[in-house]
Amino acid sequence: MSHPSAVGLTNGTEPLPDFPQLRQCPYQPPPGYRELRENQGPVVRARLYDGRPTWVVLGHAQARELLIDPRLSSDWSRPDFPSPSPRRKAIQKATILVGMDPPEHSAYRRRLISAFSVRRTRELSVSIQRRADELVEAMLEKGPPADILGGLALPLSSHTICRILGVPYEDHDYFEEQSALLVSPQVTEDDATQALMNLRTYLTTLVDRKEKEAEPGDGLLDTLVSEDLADGSLSRDDVIRLGIILLMAGHETTASMITLSTFTLLQNPAQLAVFRADPGKAALAVEELLRYLSIGDVAMRIAAADITVGDVTIREGDSVMLSTSEINRDPAAFEDADVLDLERGARHHLGFGYGVHQCIGQNLARAEMESALTTLFTRIPGLRLAVPAEQVEIKPAQSGVQGIYELPVAW
Repeated sequence: MSHPSAVGLTNGTEPLPDFPQLRQCPYQPPPGYRELRENQGPVVRARLYDGRPTWVVLGHAQARELLIDPRLSSDWSRPDFPSPSPRRKAIQKATILVGMDPPEHSAYRRRLISAFSVRRTRELSVSIQRRADELVEAMLEKGPPADILGGLALPLSSHTICRILGVPYEDHDYFEEQSALLVSPQVTEDDATQALMNLRTYLTTLVDRKEKEAEPGDGLLDTLVSEDLADGSLSRDDVIRLGIILLMAGHETTASMITLSTFTLLQNPAQLAVFRADPGKAALAVEELLRYLSIGDVAMRIAAADITVGDVTIREGDSVMLSTSEINRDPAAFEDADVLDLERGARHHLGFGYGVHQCIGQNLARAEMESALTTLFTRIPGLRLAVPAEQVEIKPAQSGVQGIYELPVAW
């Protein structure tokens, strides 16, 4: 059914579906999104938690068109910038990079690219594999049951982002705890703000310490302090806020992907058999898991000018939310989109976003997923869920990063 022509959003009280919505299955998009796309079209109207109406983009082609349109702003500093939850709104006030538009965004991103390049990822691959081996070996030595999130996914991703940034790994418990508060839907806006302040205090102390070191280390923060902060091209506040966003984004998302991928493969034994049959195709499998799971489900934007997409006109000032999970299940872009097919070759998925804000850490995330999943399923061929699948608790829609709280396994 075609979408009726619509022009702009009104702030009326007309009934609109909520956005975001809760997943009923950890690896499936909320069923309400499918109903909206099929019944109303790829760009529909919905309502946010604060009553504000928003456009929700559910179509793959429309998302690609909008995500490279400079009239769609990511500027979180705008007082009217939308948010899917009060907690996300608190985070938006204290971070930079992802909440900026070019050219300011481009200037910051250029300083970070080399730390997340393919070359740097290859250099770190030995360290990532060694840590994955150590963690799986520790699980085997301790014996079942084990939690994939706490025993493998989180420590692997924390170890890797610490290496990239030059953050002492012995501090990982602290920043994991603070980051968890930022993505937990159970905490209040005040709790989220306090967690941000704690991370800021931690990074301020770390930056102060790095400034006093005779020789800089090889981490990204070391480079930013010894070069950009020293020559005045970045302020101390810039360095600290970059550290916060990279520390948060660098481990929570990858840890969720490793955990949810493990759960999904255990629930799809035919595809798990495909994965085990040829670990050399792990890169292909990871790409499909990124498409199928789409854990970074909500991308937020605001229209800086009128934009027409299809038969919809988005007016200047309108809120726009993009649902990556439904976009990556669009049958117009992917044949049998609801089928998990590890041999599909899904490189054009939008799991890492698209356009100038495409995830800067995507090479690293792919490397971590490949190492974790191949090591886990090779070393523990009898891996299985330790609890019924329906007892695995799903994170609420407002958590920012879709996933599960823990994944108990046995063998």
